[in-house]
Amino acid sequence: MKTLNKNYWENRYKSNSTGWDVGYITPPLQQYIDQLADKNLKILIPGAGNGYEFEYLYNQGFKNSFVADIAGQPLENIKHRIPKIAKNHLIHGDFFEIEDKFDLVLEQTFFCALNPELRKKYAEKMYSILNPGAKLAGLFFQFPLTLDGPPFGGSREEYIEIFSPLFTIKTLETAYNSIKPREGRELFFIFEKK
Repeated sequence: MKTLNKNYWENRYKSNSTGWDVGYITPPLQQYIDQLADKNLKILIPGAGNGYEFEYLYNQGFKNSFVADIAGQPLENIKHRIPKIAKNHLIHGDFFEIEDKFDLVLEQTFFCALNPELRKKYAEKMYSILNPGAKLAGLFFQFPLTLDGPPFGGSREEYIEIFSPLFTIKTLETAYNSIKPREGRELFFIFEKK
């Protein structure tokens, strides 16, 4: 298995080997964000890459939003697109070392980029950084798990097994509005911290 560390991800950005990056916010997350009423929510997007979801949140008035990435290049790209953003909203570091608390965490291609051995640790970390009753929402890939990733796949059953001890599964269904290349391969979910 590849070593998915800081150098690996920095090199992917520097060589423009970012096939997961579609260049804009994808419809499932845009529609989810569009129905959020409370602009004061403290929101985190981990493993945000170029952060199109973050940029969309910012432009919609969600000024209490944060992105985290282990690679510095995508954070520089965000800063270039949103020059007014406060530096502390761009977290350059390991997601598993974040100690702040959030009302909502948005998941978009981060979980699938982690070594599958970290999935239980991911669920536990999400639980620890979310406020009581807060939500983890976004997209998981729905295709057989192999060691050929990233991206690494997974199944509805696996996600229920990993997350249900810590979260109430509010929604976990095939996304109806995925972009063409991902049609039928994404699960939209909303999990609420127990």
